[in-house]
Amino acid sequence: MRSGNGRQGHGHRGLGFRLTVAGLAAALIMIPFSLLLVVAKMPVDGLDAQAARNLHEYALAHPGVTWFLLVWTDLFGPWTWRFAVIAYAAWLLYKGAPRLAAWAVTTVTVGGLLGLALKIIVARARPHLPDPVALAPGDSFPSGHTVNVTLGAGVIVLLVLPMLPRWGRVAAWAVACFLVLSVGYTRIALGVHWVSDVAAGIVLGAAVIAATAAAFETWRREQGRRPASPPVEGVEPELVKAINERN
Repeated sequence: MRSGNGRQGHGHRGLGFRLTVAGLAAALIMIPFSLLLVVAKMPVDGLDAQAARNLHEYALAHPGVTWFLLVWTDLFGPWTWRFAVIAYAAWLLYKGAPRLAAWAVTTVTVGGLLGLALKIIVARARPHLPDPVALAPGDSFPSGHTVNVTLGAGVIVLLVLPMLPRWGRVAAWAVACFLVLSVGYTRIALGVHWVSDVAAGIVLGAAVIAATAAAFETWRREQGRRPASPPVEGVEPELVKAINERN
């Protein structure tokens, strides 16, 4: 019994290490992408400038829409997702699913820190527009709101997938995609981010989730679990059975 517990503890420590390394590996992909996109001034800058001008003119002409965008971007801002994931992780710990709790918190934490690190590395200025309708501190690339909504929505969907029927899984992904795209749009429409900032935020968030979910799946298989597809079944398909057995 003691030997088994020792192996289990070693497995938990190994999982945490895998998740952290996987998240950092995503950064190795994002850093050269960021430098090419922003520092090398690729043609996407023209799209950035045109979109910023057009949406800023619309925001000034439609204050009611602008107010709604401000509410939406705050409602689904970074701290909303951080609190949501932490609360879900606490519930998972209560239900006896510490591995899932560790995956969720590690993914959001590593992804958020990578987003901040890329802001410092790239140091891109935010749009400078006449009569701005919104202001935001710090550098522009990537969009922190977009990174965090991608991480938060993606993590929560992958946690709840095992508890949903097939149609519910499709609906969950659809809602998550809508939230990601809508929050990203608010950042551009309010003039606080460029289009490429938002695109990079989505790419970074998705890359971190994919990396940590793959690391978790590799760990599952090494523990003798059956192979699973995280985007379809969630990161731990055994979740529902394990929780029901503890109730």
